Amino acid sequence: MTNQVQRALISVSDKTGIENFARALAQMGVELLSTGGTYAALKKAGVAVREVSDYTGFPEMMDGRVKTLHPKVHGGILALRDVATHTGAMAEHGIRPIDLVVVNLYPFEATVAKKGVTRAEAIENIDIGGPSMVRSAAKNHRFVGIVTDPNDYGRVLDELQKHGGALTDGFKRELAVKAYSLTARYDAAISRWMFEEEKREGKTSSPFPETFVLAGTKLGGDLRYGENPHQKAAWYACGGVTEPSLGTARFLNGKTLSYNNLVDLDSALGLAKEFATEGGAPFVCVLKHNNPCGASQAATIVQALEEAWNGDSVSAFGSVLGFTRPLDLACAEFLVSGNRFVEAIVAPGFDDAALKLLTEKPKWGKSVRLLEVGDIGASGRDARDVEVKKLVGGFLVQDRDLFAAGEGHCKVATKRAPTEAELASLFFANKVCKHVKSNAILLARGTKLLGTGAGQMSRVDSVHLAVRKAGGSAKDAVLASDAFFPFPDGVEAALAAGVTAFLQPGGSVRDAEVIAACDAKGAAMVFTGARHFRH
Repeated sequence: MTNQVQRALISVSDKTGIENFARALAQMGVELLSTGGTYAALKKAGVAVREVSDYTGFPEMMDGRVKTLHPKVHGGILALRDVATHTGAMAEHGIRPIDLVVVNLYPFEATVAKKGVTRAEAIENIDIGGPSMVRSAAKNHRFVGIVTDPNDYGRVLDELQKHGGALTDGFKRELAVKAYSLTARYDAAISRWMFEEEKREGKTSSPFPETFVLAGTKLGGDLRYGENPHQKAAWYACGGVTEPSLGTARFLNGKTLSYNNLVDLDSALGLAKEFATEGGAPFVCVLKHNNPCGASQAATIVQALEEAWNGDSVSAFGSVLGFTRPLDLACAEFLVSGNRFVEAIVAPGFDDAALKLLTEKPKWGKSVRLLEVGDIGASGRDARDVEVKKLVGGFLVQDRDLFAAGEGHCKVATKRAPTEAELASLFFANKVCKHVKSNAILLARGTKLLGTGAGQMSRVDSVHLAVRKAGGSAKDAVLASDAFFPFPDGVEAALAAGVTAFLQPGGSVRDAEVIAACDAKGAAMVFTGARHFRH
């Protein structure tokens, strides 16, 4: 129903563009009602506006907690204009119709994401009146327009101008869908935070709530397609994220990100975070089809890049790269030389000279996607976040796998203990191996990946694949496995290629046979007790 907008209620926490929007509404003859800080801002800007408390005859109180929860407000929003009992009640009680509601909510997610926020601060940023008005207006969208996003202000004004001061039914339905999405996400964030607080204070025995709500906001338009061209896809960002992520990254250059780009970039960033320790050496990883085919930690970022790339230069073409340090000119020069090309790069930043070269070089500039996430830092992973896997008819939720065995977490299983150098290399390999699809086998020397065996149905096949990828470099290498060896054949194949030390969780009924195979060749093996399956 395209009734003319005669009265609007404006109450916004995010005041972006509100003065110009309100002024334009007033110039169209729309009466404006407003509250608190919004009223003060509009009044100061010289916009003709009436305070809600003046309209209701009831003052704001309790530090603003009670201001719009009044029959004159909600009656004006909820009344059905084509039902006589509704219009009669409005006339009897002096309730005027409110045709447009412009509301956005207290910044709860931004508040709880701040370091050191108190419970009291978080609670005060739970909006009550705002969601109530949003839901009321959205419910009565046949008659009322509900505007929750400053990005829609221009569209609203265009609609009003095109349709004689009214909003079309289709546009009001679109705004109502957006409004309910906002309140759903808002309530989901509050529910999640309150459960996390209960968990933190030891008031619940379960690590997961009885009802788990996942909400996100679409970033940009729909993706071109999903994993394959016949599949549709979209990208959503969750609120309250406190660590560097793709959802908060700056997109600096390149083609539109694809579904597969995003999956690979998220994996590359996740692997880079394993090595973003304070004072740690620079690290670069090369991912292809969601598996690392190259990785290196070295004295300089360009050395790490060169070693990571050359670990499997064939697979590296058309790959995705992850960096723990800003990408400098030397890295850019290495990448654009020869016949190298990558789909996308995620890094803390890009030096000006490097950015110029990557974005202006033919073949690179129009294509390569560059994402800047800022400093990853030693605290770049939030243990409160969870992993969600969708199944038909439901979904699975689990903690993130943030543990990787290091000093104090390993038990030497063989007669020979690994040397200090072998142990350091095993720890490096174990961190990378966590990010390889099961069955996962990884060969390394020092802090450089030599060969990866990923996603095979038998562990021995993964060993053969990793050995083949490493070639002659397998001699004197170390091996990390994401799970135990069910038979000694995988270890025997690695020993035949020259591997000298192994890291695995242990726990097989044939552990004794596996250990004996190592002892027979003088190789070292350590057990971590921690499996790292990645399906």
